[in-house]
Amino acid sequence: MEYKQAIVLRSDLKMGKGKLVAQGAHASICAYLNSNKEERAEWAEGGMKKIALKVNSEAELMEYFEKCKRAGIPTALIHDAGHTQVEPGTITAFGAGPAAENEIDKVLGKLKLL
Repeated sequence: MEYKQAIVLRSDLKMGKGKLVAQGAHASICAYLNSNKEERAEWAEGGMKKIALKVNSEAELMEYFEKCKRAGIPTALIHDAGHTQVEPGTITAFGAGPAAENEIDKVLGKLKLL
């Protein structure tokens, strides 16, 4: 079985490239830490496949975050500290997985790549 991780970022915040990378990294690591040992091992053995996706609003991000949670995919919601480009507490991204690729695709497959 193939495993992958999805990083979902808000495009409406107009974050700079460095900020997007930082928020995506937070989402990736936190979701990884929320996954189980088997998922981590399978993902590592498969090359740590990941995709970066975009949504257009906080409401859309939360909709997909909740869908991932309901599907049993390990997730992590990222709130920014507010030191640079956005207000403190702003929800910027979430990580989903590592999980079975078909499960990630079933929930997030309609989103566009970042």
